[in-house]
Amino acid sequence: MKKLNICIDIDGTVTDPYYFIEYFNDHFNKDLKEEDMNTCKLEDLYDTTLEEILEFYTHKGYDIHLSANPLDSASDIIHELNKKHNLYFVTARNEGLKDVTEEWMRVNNFPEIDVYYLGGYYKVDKARELDCDLFIEDNPQNTEDLAQAGIQVLLMDANYNKHIDLENVTRVISWKEIKNIIDNYVE
Repeated sequence: MKKLNICIDIDGTVTDPYYFIEYFNDHFNKDLKEEDMNTCKLEDLYDTTLEEILEFYTHKGYDIHLSANPLDSASDIIHELNKKHNLYFVTARNEGLKDVTEEWMRVNNFPEIDVYYLGGYYKVDKARELDCDLFIEDNPQNTEDLAQAGIQVLLMDANYNKHIDLENVTRVISWKEIKNIIDNYVE
C-alpha cells in the first residue's frame, strides 16, 4: 500500500462550513442561513466592505474559531488516516490564529500533525512543496487552483462551491466518503 501525502484544509473541511453565521448575523444585523451561503465573499453576503469584515474578524475571530463544530467523524477518520499516510493541515489562517487553532484541535481530539498557516488562500506552492497526492478542500478558488496545477482534490460539498465541476476534483459529502475514497485510492 502506498503511503500518501494528504493536505487538509481546516475551515469548512474539518469544521462545519457555516459555523461563523451566528456571529456575523449578530454583528451585521442579518438573518442569513446556511442556504444563503452561496459565496465565500463575506463582504457580499453581509453587504459591507472587506475592511469591516476584517475589523470584526480581528476582534471576534478567536471566539468564532474556538466555537466551530467539527464535521461528523472528521477527528476519528483523520486519526485513522494518520496511521497510514502523511497528513498535513494547510490553512489560509495566519500565524496569529495558531493558538486558537491548536486549542480547537486539542479540545476536539484531532491528532497532532503539522499545520501550515499560509495567511492567504493560494495553496498550490505549499501542496507542491509537501509533494501532495491528494488535497481535501472546500474553497472554490483554492480547488480550481489546485486542480489546474494537476493536484487531485476531494471537494467537501458546500453551498458556496456547487458550481465547481473540474477534472482532478471529486465532490464528497462526508469524512466517511473521504476515507472510502482514500482506502480505494491506494489499493
